[in-house]
This record gives sequence, C-alpha cells and structure tokens, in this order.
Amino acid sequence: MTVQTIPAIEDMTPTQKIELMEALWANMREEVEKSPSPGWHLRILEEREKALANGDDEFIDWNDAKEYILKETSGPRK
Repeated sequence: MTVQTIPAIEDMTPTQKIELMEALWANMREEVEKSPSPGWHLRILEEREKALANGDDEFIDWNDAKEYILKETSGPRK
C-alpha cells in the first residue's frame, strides 16, 4: 500500500488499517529519533525525580491513575 493508493478509511480492510497504522508509527518513531527532545523535557523529568527522592511526590497505581484521569476529564467543565 502506498500513499497514492490508500483507499478511504471506510473502504479499508482491518489488515490494511493495521498496515497503515504500523507505517505511520514507524515513520513517526524515525522522526522522533532524528530530533532531540526540548531541554525543558529533561528539566521536568529531573524535577520529578528530585521530588520523588525527597518524598515530596509518590507513584500511584496505574488503575488509580486511570480512574483519576477519567474523573478529571469527564463531565461538565467549570
């Protein structure tokens, strides 16, 4: 499958959709590997590691995190 021959998504088979997604992810991964993360990413990670080491922050269970995210992102906005 090439860009010139990609059918409408509605017309694609499940296999074609998976092939397209895999090609997109592979391309995106290559692009990310070519360009470094911004400096502020590293600063944020260092701040978070320091907070963990100092006991100012803690990890939570993934299921609890998902529940929190769903609760915070659903329902009416204030």
